[in-house]
Amino acid sequence: METLLIKGGLIHDAVNVTPYIADILAVDGKITKIRPDISIEESTKVVDATGLYVYPGLVDAHSHIGLDGYGIGFEGRDYNELNDILTPHLRAIDAINPMDVTFTQAALGGVTSAATGPGSSNVLGGTFAAIKLSGLRIDNMIIKEKIAMKCAFGENPKRIYKDKNNYSRMTTAAKLREILFQAAEYRDKLINAGDDISKRPAFNMKLEALQAVLNREIPLKAHAHRADDIFTAIRIAKEFNVKLTLEHCTEGHLIASELAKENIPVAVGPSLGHATKYELRNKTFTTPGILAKAGLSVSIITDSPVIPQQYLALCAGLAVKSGMEPFEALKAITINPAKHIGIEDRVGSLAVGKDADIVLADGEIYDSLTNVVNTFIDGKPVEASDNCIF
Repeated sequence: METLLIKGGLIHDAVNVTPYIADILAVDGKITKIRPDISIEESTKVVDATGLYVYPGLVDAHSHIGLDGYGIGFEGRDYNELNDILTPHLRAIDAINPMDVTFTQAALGGVTSAATGPGSSNVLGGTFAAIKLSGLRIDNMIIKEKIAMKCAFGENPKRIYKDKNNYSRMTTAAKLREILFQAAEYRDKLINAGDDISKRPAFNMKLEALQAVLNREIPLKAHAHRADDIFTAIRIAKEFNVKLTLEHCTEGHLIASELAKENIPVAVGPSLGHATKYELRNKTFTTPGILAKAGLSVSIITDSPVIPQQYLALCAGLAVKSGMEPFEALKAITINPAKHIGIEDRVGSLAVGKDADIVLADGEIYDSLTNVVNTFIDGKPVEASDNCIF
């Protein structure tokens, strides 16, 4: 039995607005107690957190960590399949490289869990996974293997496939609709066939992968920057009665009142950096705060490697600087993204029964001058490697 006791820290649990001083006891990677003055046993590893700020491990709801390596070229880049515009059958877990130094960098920056998966070159890219950011083997790092099916609107699929078969936004929408219709027909044939194997349709791996979307087990994870692309994503999700999350949502602040009517989770970012294409021209750190005030569940994302994942908390700080309420910013990098990707039962807040993913910092987590002192994933400290460069 492995026991960890964090004593006397100022706890920001992402549930209560007001922080409080207490101890946290974790046994075998799970939080078992949060209260003042927990007694110390001989077998317990004790961490003195007096004067430190204690946070839940940060969660990034949208990244490509492990699918694109640090300081490498084409050989380590696996987040887009450029030979087929529709690839719902691809799975992130088959390409994630936990040995990449970005995992340690992110964890030392306080990020303990992340959604990672295919990029946005394809109309359908494949299935995202939720993982812990510590480990040697991806099979042992998975929190939830299937959390969403990536789809993309706007400039990316147009640009990548403009000389092949996708020159306009109308074509992007049509291709997504077509394969969803095919998947629905495939489902109906399977249902009608029942146990009669002779009546089943020929196996189709792409259409099989989409059944989880049609059955509302996982959402479409819709890459959409421009306002009209956001509305197209919503329109198609309603047509097929599927779940949806909005990713990037760059122009969300321009349509906040309309998005509030839809009550769809939004993941905003990457907001740090130059507007590198036309659809990003309205990019601003005011977006998450405006959407939160409109009543939406807002996550702040890095889209790593676009922004290095260890700077997730910095992005929350820039949102605060641009008007977001500090507690809303904290939720946007903890419990909200955990809900966004369906892992809030395990991570995203400090509570009894949840994983012991805990961050100790010497100041408010979103302050640019704050240092992360310790990161624990499943109750175990994350150690810096020799090649871990910030």
